[in-house]
Amino acid sequence: MKKLALAAILAASTISVQAADVAAGKAKAAVCGACHGPAGVSLVAIFPNLAGQKAAYLEKQMKAFRDGSRKDPSMEGQSKTLTDVDISNLAAYYASL
Repeated sequence: MKKLALAAILAASTISVQAADVAAGKAKAAVCGACHGPAGVSLVAIFPNLAGQKAAYLEKQMKAFRDGSRKDPSMEGQSKTLTDVDISNLAAYYASL
């Protein structure tokens, strides 16, 4: 039973990642490049690299900035305008790099 539940969870998470639009995420990422680098590799040590991070991790962090449970004045301001679809697309884009 546990294996079946785990398989269902993994399948659901895979579906949401596949449903994300990498091209839309790339278009939305233009503003992110100012701090995180144009290809998700930061040129400044205080800003993390986003390229190659797992999509689920990126989604969780962006949503945490948006809802205020993770604090950073710059990211809170940037994330407030993002929808869940925007966040999924951005996460898919950076995960694809």
